[in-house]
Amino acid sequence: MEVLLFLLMSLVQMGYAAASPPRPHIILIVADDLGYNDVSFHGSTQIPTPNIDKLAYSGVLLNNYYVSPICTPTRSALMTGRHPIHTGMQHSVIFGDEPYGLPLAETIMPQHFAPLGYRSHIVGKWHLGMFANQYTPLYRGFESHFGYYQGCEDYYDHTYEAIPDQWGLDFRRDMQVLYNYTGYYSTQLFTDEAVRIINTHNKSEPLFLYLPYQAVHSGNADAPNPLQAPQSYIDRFPNIQNMKRRVYAAMVSALDDGVGAVFSALQNNKMADNAIIVFTTDNGGPANGFDYNAANNYPLRGLKATLWEGGVRGVGFIHSPLLSKSGYVSQKMLHVCDWLPTLYEAAGGNQTKLKNLDGVSAWKMLSTDGPPVRSEMLHNIDPIGKFAGIRVGDYKLVTGNIGNGYNDWYPPWQLADDDKRLHVDVFKSDTQVKDKSQGGVKHLSTHNLRGAYGAVRLGGRLGDGVFRMSVDTGDEQAMTQYTSGPVTIDCGPRPANASTNCNPIKSPCLFHIPSDPCEYNNLAASEPAIVSQLFLRITEYMYTMVPPGNQPTDPRGNPRLHNGTWVPWVVL
Repeated sequence: MEVLLFLLMSLVQMGYAAASPPRPHIILIVADDLGYNDVSFHGSTQIPTPNIDKLAYSGVLLNNYYVSPICTPTRSALMTGRHPIHTGMQHSVIFGDEPYGLPLAETIMPQHFAPLGYRSHIVGKWHLGMFANQYTPLYRGFESHFGYYQGCEDYYDHTYEAIPDQWGLDFRRDMQVLYNYTGYYSTQLFTDEAVRIINTHNKSEPLFLYLPYQAVHSGNADAPNPLQAPQSYIDRFPNIQNMKRRVYAAMVSALDDGVGAVFSALQNNKMADNAIIVFTTDNGGPANGFDYNAANNYPLRGLKATLWEGGVRGVGFIHSPLLSKSGYVSQKMLHVCDWLPTLYEAAGGNQTKLKNLDGVSAWKMLSTDGPPVRSEMLHNIDPIGKFAGIRVGDYKLVTGNIGNGYNDWYPPWQLADDDKRLHVDVFKSDTQVKDKSQGGVKHLSTHNLRGAYGAVRLGGRLGDGVFRMSVDTGDEQAMTQYTSGPVTIDCGPRPANASTNCNPIKSPCLFHIPSDPCEYNNLAASEPAIVSQLFLRITEYMYTMVPPGNQPTDPRGNPRLHNGTWVPWVVL
């Protein structure tokens, strides 16, 4: 009898194993500083991106998708599923010899995936801390790392300049600094490494490949040409007379070819049918000379490092044969925090094991074009920069110094002299916060929030601490747009007062994003109740945030002290 029971149990277990589908391979691609108007699936007529377009059109194109306004915060949210205000990563980026990083108490994506059997690799940019070994990728769940630690570097010699006195090589395989890659273009190097990993991967095990490209971030500020691309790519764009924009287009084209090569490798290795590919930007494009770049977000307002739509609306899609429904444009709200729980669920993980996340799984929503999973998202609260922004339903509230003077709409450079005629500094406004009462910028708290952001009458208290707002999403069928061509934004003529009807430093501004994605019309005066409700929601978030983790520079990290290389310098 016991033998019979044993045989029956074995058969059941074998049947269950046979019925369980293999976990999908996950390829997570991040484009650095790519602008909203820099891909042809958003209607760019200057820069064709056929490989990226092919995956986007045959997957789910995300048209209501948001990231943080700058690099480190987005990458922290992507890896942890937690908003930067809850990890201390909400202000600026990790810079040079600043001795801090994503807190070690945070569990990141490869650590969540490891119990599911995944083999995890990172190829490209890290930028979540490197002052001590424990903050680097191999100590945080990745089996291998080919790439660099800092925020940017030269595309050919792979050195990073924090300041003129701090310039060193930042290129490595795992923990080993690499000296023999000078002259090789990083986009091609990272593509080749990603393809190598796919080609040599044991197909019986699920692969997690995190591919944060350097492209299309500018190189070092003091370089003769911060924008860099092989001449063969530059020659593809004789239609663009402006040389900086032409080189930028070449950088995007090299990135596009890289995405195509990675997908081809998946196909050649018979992995594509069981793969999930996510493509995302880390922030809006640094347009028209900002950060020495030539990206473009037009017709969206603003750029990288601002809370305008041009700074936080992401370029993104998900592609997979495992999606029950594909080939459509999702207009449902999605935040970069959502990728961890979404991919974890898609991989067959038990959602109850994910604790203290701000992200929510959107796998069923994306796979079936199902009901929305979120109705609000916090763009940021920066207590050092003294600004905040939130989206609840269709409405967006911004308050404080959200643009640092970069508050305009920047058309793409085309003509030879556009980099001078249409440079961001030509547009730059003088509406910047200058608070010298404390000898510098005041830190923000719930005590001085109202004073810093203008007088706003808060609404009544919420009994359960949860903000609720009716959201008119319209007919569900109307929200689905099937992809038959580029998904573009047309805001119509710009009102004469578009540049002057909102000064969030003086008082909060309110926009209805579905009808006004270009943020032309400030509705704060006509909708005071909504302003109060959204402002109250920001205040509630403030009570949950932790202080920024930024630290003063530590001269011990200077590459001059480490044979001209950027390496961890603190022993924990």
